[in-house]
Amino acid sequence: MFTTRPEISGTFGVSAASHWLAAQTAMGVLERGGNAFDAAVAGGMVLQVVEPHLNGPGGEVPIMVWSERLGQAQVIAGQGCAPQAATPAYFKERGMEQVPGIGLLAATVPGAFGAWMRLLKDHGTWSLADVMAPAIDLATQGFPVLPRVSQAIAAVKPLFESDWPSSGAQWLRQGKVPRPGSLMTNPALAQTYQRVVNEATQKSSQRETQIDK
Repeated sequence: MFTTRPEISGTFGVSAASHWLAAQTAMGVLERGGNAFDAAVAGGMVLQVVEPHLNGPGGEVPIMVWSERLGQAQVIAGQGCAPQAATPAYFKERGMEQVPGIGLLAATVPGAFGAWMRLLKDHGTWSLADVMAPAIDLATQGFPVLPRVSQAIAAVKPLFESDWPSSGAQWLRQGKVPRPGSLMTNPALAQTYQRVVNEATQKSSQRETQIDK
């Protein structure tokens, strides 16, 4: 069978992701004794840092799970739902025939972060702090900008400058689109995730209770 991707096989474990840092993170978790769910969550959180044009805490993630312990498949619906007030009448009253494609009116209630935490709570073994550490470290120390990330930022540069100044402050350093391969940090995201970890740790010393809503 013809395939455009290499086939991977092994006896210990394997990870795959759209970014090498996420795959590397997930494999590192497996090598240090975490299970597949710990690895998936750690890799998923890293994707929120290194592929911001595709992932983020305000995004969505449908998760399909096979649990050998339970002997069954499960689905965690991490899709964002529309806010209660976002009715067809609401948009028609404002002269809109459909929901806008961008901006606050297009936003759903974020589902990604809660879905990852549900996966970790129900199936993982690692603490929240351990799972979040790679993403926090990359957001703090920096990560290389992918060409497609640079392209995505360039495409929305006018919106950053006119309507989204806080996003512009993050992604347009000195008003310029970051060059592919340049090092980018995201201190605001690092601080947010560190705050989540700190408050969860203060809440309880038990892993499941820390992650529980």
